[in-house]
Amino acid sequence: MARRHRVVDHIVGYLAASGVDYIFGVDGANIEDLYDAAFFRDDITAVLAKHEFSAATMADGYSRSGAGLGVVAATSGGGCLNTVPGLGEALASRVPVLALIGQPSTTADGRGSFQDTSGRNGALDAEALFSAVSVFCRRVVRPEDILSALPEAIAAAHTGGPAVLLLPKNIQQSEVGTNGAGFELAETEPGDPEEIACALRRADGPITIIAGEQVARDDARRELEALRATLRARIATVPDAKDVAGTPGMGSSSALGVTGVMGHPAVATALADGGLCLLVGTRLNVTSRAGLDDVLESIPVLSIGSAPPYVACTHVHTDDLRGSLSLLTAALWGNGRPHGVRVPDAVLRTELKPPRFSGPGIRYRDAMTALDAALPDGTDIVVDAGNIGASAIHYLPVRRDGRFIVALGMGGMGYSFGAGIGVAFGRQRRTVVIAGDGSFLMHGMEIHTAVQYRLPVTFLLFDNHAHAMCVTREQTFYDDLYSYNRFGPSRLGAGLAAMFPGLSAVDVDDIGELPAALRTAFNTDGPSVVSVECSADEIPPFAAFLGNVAANQPPIAQPPITKESNSNVVART
Repeated sequence: MARRHRVVDHIVGYLAASGVDYIFGVDGANIEDLYDAAFFRDDITAVLAKHEFSAATMADGYSRSGAGLGVVAATSGGGCLNTVPGLGEALASRVPVLALIGQPSTTADGRGSFQDTSGRNGALDAEALFSAVSVFCRRVVRPEDILSALPEAIAAAHTGGPAVLLLPKNIQQSEVGTNGAGFELAETEPGDPEEIACALRRADGPITIIAGEQVARDDARRELEALRATLRARIATVPDAKDVAGTPGMGSSSALGVTGVMGHPAVATALADGGLCLLVGTRLNVTSRAGLDDVLESIPVLSIGSAPPYVACTHVHTDDLRGSLSLLTAALWGNGRPHGVRVPDAVLRTELKPPRFSGPGIRYRDAMTALDAALPDGTDIVVDAGNIGASAIHYLPVRRDGRFIVALGMGGMGYSFGAGIGVAFGRQRRTVVIAGDGSFLMHGMEIHTAVQYRLPVTFLLFDNHAHAMCVTREQTFYDDLYSYNRFGPSRLGAGLAAMFPGLSAVDVDDIGELPAALRTAFNTDGPSVVSVECSADEIPPFAAFLGNVAANQPPIAQPPITKESNSNVVART
């Protein structure tokens, strides 16, 4: 039967012609026409998530993996509101994502319709809301407007961040003519790095590079390594760019580790002993520069990237980091080679030293050692927030040719479950999700999506029966008098195995059992789960918990007296 060419058919066809392979979302009345359009094409797949937050993080993880533009779709009302924290993470981390948000028909605007978000007559204003978590937001109110709005949204997303199209249902169903087969990125001129090249030629002493998230977004890994080798520099990365340097064959012998609150002490030492610091593709926010402010103020700091850093420096803007790094490397060859740069001594591998812990459970450091031994090259790693996330960032090396993804823009718990699925769709290889039980209890049911699509994702769950980082804060800053943040015991592996027949899922209570459990999980055809028993009382490698930093914290206001019963708070015995 002949089909009309609707706005949704245009959207799906345009995305497919632009190289988009997947749309991640949750179906619903005001987005179902988009799913209908996708059904009739064999060059794009609409993936059904279990929650819109996870659908947004699937698109985010897919994009961060380098597979292409991540696309999320959601219906109106609570469905689209659920995408907001995911889009906020993409905005804070400058991740290209396109969000297609269904809305009630324009004929019902301001008339009290179900899930009205037109902003009229007292209704929630979706355009105002989504504009706050995006680099581009447009409500499409005429069918023909999609012809310009869609390429504009895609172009905006590629500058770094989410772009949102608000699509009323009657507009989605309307007929529209065809205009163009796909989207091509506009040519961008790389920023001129000559000012940085001049400063590097004058450098007197070792150079330290701190690389960041734009290196991953632009996939400028090889260009960064060529520059590092030319400068014979030591290199560190911000936590959410851990995979851009320091892997075998990519400067690992000169790698200092990660910076910031979960970082390695060698970074500060190298900066203090060096002649110059070069920031590449990072704004160096507080999480990434904790402990470095004083030393950065004492040495020359240069920066190249799409946005100026939060520290004083000489900055060169570029939206084409690969091109600019290639130009910079070329400028430093031959007569332009720096003469004051010297090869640094052997890089020391340093770690933070949490206090010894003798309680029950598998130690974070021991678990990361076992995981490091078991993970093959090419494995992608997605890490969630919390104590175990800090441990993975600090202790676990990146795999050769693997991605290491962590979302610290907003640091939302549960991000890794959707993001890991997005990475697996994009890269078609084994992906390991590392998360705590607190994150699992928020968004862990997305494991069912991995089961549904038979994705090669191993979910490594660390079960310490708590929001452990909050427990650590209670212990460190509130005299350990109580805990709001401890849970009752659980057996996540056994529970998931019972819930999802055929899913390989086990609980591990002893470190001696972990290597075999990991090997089995990684060799499973499809998804797998390993739940590791650990303790909320172990202090992770997180700088704020390892010294007397309470005196540097702002005064803590006393809570108001409420009618809350103390029986609602689990007292620590």
